[in-house]
Amino acid sequence: MPMEIWLAPLHGITSRTFRNTLSRHFGGIGFFMAPFLPAQDLGKLNKRVWQDIFPELNIAKPLVPQLMGNRPEQFVDTMRMLHDQYGYERFNINIGCPSSPVVRHTRGCGLMPHPDRIEAIVREITTKTDLQLSLKMRLGLHSADEGRELLRRLNGYPLDFLVIHPRLGDDLYEGTPHWDLFEECCRLTQHKIVYSGDVFTVEDYRRLSKRFPDMAGWMLGRGLLRNPFLAEEIQGLPIGDKHTRFRAFHKDLVTELLPVRGESGTLANLKELWHYFAEFTGMTAEELHRLLRIQDLQAFCGEIDRYC
Repeated sequence: MPMEIWLAPLHGITSRTFRNTLSRHFGGIGFFMAPFLPAQDLGKLNKRVWQDIFPELNIAKPLVPQLMGNRPEQFVDTMRMLHDQYGYERFNINIGCPSSPVVRHTRGCGLMPHPDRIEAIVREITTKTDLQLSLKMRLGLHSADEGRELLRRLNGYPLDFLVIHPRLGDDLYEGTPHWDLFEECCRLTQHKIVYSGDVFTVEDYRRLSKRFPDMAGWMLGRGLLRNPFLAEEIQGLPIGDKHTRFRAFHKDLVTELLPVRGESGTLANLKELWHYFAEFTGMTAEELHRLLRIQDLQAFCGEIDRYC
């Protein structure tokens, strides 16, 4: 039994509407991490980009905002403002996103070859604020040597925890995770670790938790999208009729998305989600291809009714 199960922050997918709807229909998730927001200078703070984490609009709690950037003062300014305006006390910094545009601008995993810069960010935050800080990282961008060096440096700082994905940035999400390298990293850090990556089934969780028994928590992302019941199954909760529950969840999700994104935006969001939901419903590749070609929201939802 895990100490903590987290919903992973998937940019453009696990937005407020998705988190809220998921939390209403499924259990087993104890903590939610929001997809990254930009760290900004005090004089240029744009509150409009914070709408996803407005406390009054979020029922999926506790929620930890995630920030992305590469300048220490921007993190401090943004975290202070989010604390003063909305009461957030825990924050996560994304140094694990492997997206090429992100890496190219020395953000996300693009920071991992620069331990001096990461350490400067952590030092600035931990010395100038009393806020709780965690990092979401990979083993490195190009080499696990990057992760090893960073973990050694971070041992001297009071971090809340580390979320570690057992791949390099260059791997993206392909191939087999580097379990041996991850195990080595676990031995190098004095901080609590939340495991993230390739937990798609209860069997995956059992195998990994047996190999890595000291994890402080488990972060579910793509696995939870492929099977929204995964956290409940891991926690040993009663499930009931899966299709009835999934149908109610999906109907509620559409209702929540429409006033926020409109018909075209709702359709686009649903299509992205159905790349994952298709596995739960048993949809074939041909059926998914036909579904994704539909350009009308009502027709799209009507086609989905055949599988829910």
